[in-house]
Amino acid sequence: MNDNIESESGGFPSAGSQGITFDLVQIILPKPRSDGGKTVLKALKQRKTVREISDNKLSLPVISNLLWAACGVNRKRGPFGIPGRTAASASNSQEIDLYAAFEEGTYLYDPINHTLIPVIAGDLRPFAIGQGQVSFGDKAPVRLIYVADIDKLANTSGYQEPGLQNPEVQKSYYFVDTGMMAANVYLFAASNGLVAWFHNCNKEALASKLNLRTDQRVLFGQTVGYPVKKQSKQD
Repeated sequence: MNDNIESESGGFPSAGSQGITFDLVQIILPKPRSDGGKTVLKALKQRKTVREISDNKLSLPVISNLLWAACGVNRKRGPFGIPGRTAASASNSQEIDLYAAFEEGTYLYDPINHTLIPVIAGDLRPFAIGQGQVSFGDKAPVRLIYVADIDKLANTSGYQEPGLQNPEVQKSYYFVDTGMMAANVYLFAASNGLVAWFHNCNKEALASKLNLRTDQRVLFGQTVGYPVKKQSKQD
């Protein structure tokens, strides 16, 4: 089996014909589009949280644009010579890692190469939601998982601010930086006929299943998909 999959068909590639497998492969995402969708002002007006989300799959181009909107590279040279992202971060530390949990498995988004790196096969979506909210949005095709990498703050490639060594300051930064990415997802959803919901998650279970280091923190989840079509009332 090839180590990479590059899809131009618009469908999300499967790692095997039998559904969930243990040999997930790296996915090279299509180039994100810079046109289409609604205006920023229109998206701001329509931005909202929706918890009823359909099970309709997202095409690979939509997944590509969604992840790029969250924290993709939008310029090769940003502050301190580091590639710039669609979402700001403290000292351009880019300390928030974005995981995407699908039915087939969970991947880590690599913004620099715009690829999905396989992490673990199997469905982690039920863990990417608060334990008391599991039944809400449970049919959605993808749940994003936001993970803070403290090492990227403490050893930033950006401005060496003394506060980056302070745990409380670190916490304030990675919470704000996560919010910026989540807001981008909300706006992308509103602009492209999708819906989104930013929420808590089962942090302990995800940290174990994703095999995170002790200096990585699972923070939040965000469910994304198409809205449930409401049945029209008949006379």
